[in-house]
Amino acid sequence: DVIEIDAASNRGINEMRELRESVRYRPARDRYKVFIVDEAHQITNEAFNALLKTLEEPPEWVVFILCTTESHKIPTTIASRCQQFSFRSVDFEELLKRMEWICGEEGITAEPEALAVIAQVGEGSVRDSLSALDQAIACCGSTLHAAEVRALLGMFSQDAMDQVTTALEQGDSARMLEIVDELERKGANLQHFCRELARHVRNLLVAKISGEGTRLIAASPREKQNMAMVAGKFSEMDLTRYLQIVLDVFKDLQYSLQPRLHLEIGLLKLVHAAKLTTIEEALAKLGPGAGPAPSPQKPPPRQAPPSGGARFKADDDPLAEIAALPPWQGSAKVAEPQPVVTPAKVEADPLAELAALPAWQGKAKAASDPLAEIAAMPPWQGSAKKAEAVPAKAANDPLVELETLAPWQATTKAPAGNAFVDAAPKPKLPAGKPVDGDLRSRMYAAALELGLKFTADGFEAAEISQGPGGLEIVAPEEAEFTMKESDVNRVLAAIGMTGVRAKIRFSATVQSGPPPAAKQAAQDDATERALAHPAVKRFQETFPEAQVRSVRNLKE
Repeated sequence: DVIEIDAASNRGINEMRELRESVRYRPARDRYKVFIVDEAHQITNEAFNALLKTLEEPPEWVVFILCTTESHKIPTTIASRCQQFSFRSVDFEELLKRMEWICGEEGITAEPEALAVIAQVGEGSVRDSLSALDQAIACCGSTLHAAEVRALLGMFSQDAMDQVTTALEQGDSARMLEIVDELERKGANLQHFCRELARHVRNLLVAKISGEGTRLIAASPREKQNMAMVAGKFSEMDLTRYLQIVLDVFKDLQYSLQPRLHLEIGLLKLVHAAKLTTIEEALAKLGPGAGPAPSPQKPPPRQAPPSGGARFKADDDPLAEIAALPPWQGSAKVAEPQPVVTPAKVEADPLAELAALPAWQGKAKAASDPLAEIAAMPPWQGSAKKAEAVPAKAANDPLVELETLAPWQATTKAPAGNAFVDAAPKPKLPAGKPVDGDLRSRMYAAALELGLKFTADGFEAAEISQGPGGLEIVAPEEAEFTMKESDVNRVLAAIGMTGVRAKIRFSATVQSGPPPAAKQAAQDDATERALAHPAVKRFQETFPEAQVRSVRNLKE
């Protein structure tokens, strides 16, 4: 009337159907018919579904007992129809008393330490402890000695653990390596040794905290007394640190291909960890009058020596001193107030005065002077932003008007009375009719002016020819989605070719000519400004043989 089923072997739906069929028959002798299903979490979901109706409405003479060590794997529909009973681990002292009674009834003589070793192997399980006791009786006979039981069950003696703690107390690294070598020669499992060492260090920590008579240590009274004596040689902080190191080594040994190497390194870490000193102890050794060490002075920033005549000029001119510094030091120097040195001619001319000022002072003056605001703007900000920043006064001032023009729009409009204005003619897009020059360059510049950057890139790589039927533009295939006919017509209208028909064709083999003049002019302007930078000049003076091969404007 008691049927035990191993669910690890009978976990399918067919086995559950057979169980459901046998439920219909009444017990032959007893009041109930009991079905014990061991390792119930191994049953499949389909098998549980087949058994669900029977568990929900079982016959009055049937009792199901589902045993599992992983109750969280049981489906909720099954667990909700069962009463759950959680079995706890049996206390170490109760296990010892139970095995002593069994040995007395069977006529077996056993040392207390031998039974303690068997109880440690069981880890609170009566069934596992009794199984280990049966193995010991079958191997050792009617007399059980602790050393023989340890060798049988693969346990390490207290003396082996004491060798590690003694070497740790003495700081003997060589002894630690000898212990590992002895274990290797005896064929011991190093991973199992590390696990037992972690258990031993944990027991030492518990003995240090709770005392000798604690029930938290699973060991015989003699072993507890020995542990309490050894734990008194270490501090609680040291034992905690040792336990963490041993646990890390045990975790590494589970996946290590060289367990001896990891164990040796772990034991050496224990020796070195014993030499560590806490901050409180280090401060106490300094004495009662010793205070905290003064914080080290921050070294002054190292300054690169200026080159050439700039070194002597910096002594008399603070602006020259800042210009001679590298960029990472010049920013700190700029924050300090510096005197403004301007010659007599500069004082008479507001634009020249602003040009003589450094950038951080020019911005302050630009806030109150519209002319200064124009000159204080860097070239890369573009003519459009400058035109917005100039007030209405600039419309009547030829100097302001010239300053607001883009580099490629500047003309000979500069007044003759200002020697500092560059009056050289520069390329300018006409407003009504085409001008002489490269047609591709003019179309490229007009596209940039209209904000059609991708169309301008297409003009740069295209072949443009002009005939009686209009313009023929042969562009690369990758520009097919960027060069639209409407954008091309806008560009033609901007250069005064309104109404000219443009035929656009895309080809994989396009041999474009030299870069457009507008792009080349912008590149030359960027190169000129880069070479005029003080840092670049100092670099060229330091390295005379250096060459600047290309300049790229990251602001564009």
